[in-house]
Amino acid sequence: MIKSLLEQLNFSEKESAIYLALLEMGSTKPGVLAKKTGLNRTTVYDICELLMQKGLISKYKKGAGTFFNALDPKHLLTYLDREREEKAKEIEKQKGKVAELLPQLLSMQNIYGASKPKVQFFEGEKGMREAYEDTLTSKEIILAYANPQTMHEGLPNFFPEYYKRRAEKRIFIKAIIPRNKISLERMAHNQEEMRDTRFLPEEKMNFSPEVNIYNNKMLIASWKEKIAIIIESKELVDLQKMTFDLLWDSLPRN
Repeated sequence: MIKSLLEQLNFSEKESAIYLALLEMGSTKPGVLAKKTGLNRTTVYDICELLMQKGLISKYKKGAGTFFNALDPKHLLTYLDREREEKAKEIEKQKGKVAELLPQLLSMQNIYGASKPKVQFFEGEKGMREAYEDTLTSKEIILAYANPQTMHEGLPNFFPEYYKRRAEKRIFIKAIIPRNKISLERMAHNQEEMRDTRFLPEEKMNFSPEVNIYNNKMLIASWKEKIAIIIESKELVDLQKMTFDLLWDSLPRN
């Protein structure tokens, strides 16, 4: 059980053998450790040096002899704290290197298919939340066909907070929506949520999915099937923007 734990802590078999021997025997000379573990003296010295670097054992001189001694096992917790800090530092270094090379990596991305439409698929509530986060990167007014009722049913407690964050980023939205209770409730918050809405002319004109058009992207969300797709294509989006503008201009102001 203990050996298994030490193995999980990245101890080698030899490190475990020497560490456990020192815990059992107390202050011990290298020669005695060698006999106890079946390792040669040179290996014992090398392994003890590694364990000292981990802060788990100590070394001292007594007369002409050298002794090794295991520290309180509580030092294993301190060792893990240091390991976590070292890993965190290493990750930060790696992030720095990635950030430094990111422009070069981006310039290499899909060089031969740069003009082809890009499609991303998202599934389930978590995936749909991720898809909606992408709309917060918009550099222009978002154009949307949306039904607040099915949106709020599809992602409960997500949209009020999303509306707030979108407004904080100063991203305006124009939405064509069906007339229902939640649509009317949201319309009362249009100014603070940076939104302009126009209703479809008849109550029977109802729909469940949502489409967001922004930048060169189009987000299509199906609330019933819990899937979302983001299509990045300037040609397709330009057509959708033209179609939206034609419908928007034909609808009366609320």
